[in-house]
Amino acid sequence: MAKIKVGIVGLGLMGGSLSLALKKLSKDYYFIGLDHNELHCSQALELGLVDEICTSTEALKNCEIIFLSIPVDGIISVAQQLGALPDTCTVIDLGSTKEKISLSIPSDIRPNFVAAHPMTGTEKFGPTAALEDLYTDKVVVLCDLEKSGSHQQNVAKKLFNDIGMNIVCMGAKEHDRHAAFISHMPHAISYSLANSVMAQEDSKSIIALAGGGFKDMSRIAKSSPNMWEDIFRQNKTNVLKAIHSFQSELKKCQKMVENEEWETLNDWMREANTLHDILD
Repeated sequence: MAKIKVGIVGLGLMGGSLSLALKKLSKDYYFIGLDHNELHCSQALELGLVDEICTSTEALKNCEIIFLSIPVDGIISVAQQLGALPDTCTVIDLGSTKEKISLSIPSDIRPNFVAAHPMTGTEKFGPTAALEDLYTDKVVVLCDLEKSGSHQQNVAKKLFNDIGMNIVCMGAKEHDRHAAFISHMPHAISYSLANSVMAQEDSKSIIALAGGGFKDMSRIAKSSPNMWEDIFRQNKTNVLKAIHSFQSELKKCQKMVENEEWETLNDWMREANTLHDILD
């Protein structure tokens, strides 16, 4: 039986981990990789993330499934370069913002596309960061699904279910607003925290005193600046709203401390505790 050809554009953490998850699931897949970074290509081959490397999207058109696991600007560019695709081809993008991607896909191949955002990741990047269980028990958001063909919807749902993901469906505009608060703002805060500490403390003090709480909050400041610049640019309006909301709460805390409103501060912190009643 012929193997299912899967194209992966972008051989970093997300694309590489997807390959590992599918390889663990079945031997019926054959992976073709495309990445502008030559080191990533050689590493992906060495690590067994892909079976071969190609040099253009044209070579991927015979694939039943194509994953676009590159920054949002790149996804939009590739989507507009692909040209005509077979009705049986399913293209799934893994971008962190969805509305601009969903609106940018040419109408003649829009049914081929499924706009997806797996809500997972680590602060590491590149093929060597790939993990076979990165997607297990995580949420994947499928956006504007009504614009995708029925075949493509079924392919995407089955694939994400097979690798152990929990599927949530919503509109792309709604997704971008939620993602700004749940994912994008925390990265902005982590980068800000790291820079504020670096500006005030020498490295010896940081090493001596930084405990688990600081490491937890600053960990994602190790994430790829290029990727997160792209995300902040694509979701600018929503990210700014989220940052303003955070600044408002931080100012409340500042005023309560300045005015020694300890009981009010305690109530404010107890209210924050209830977030983990939801998460847990």
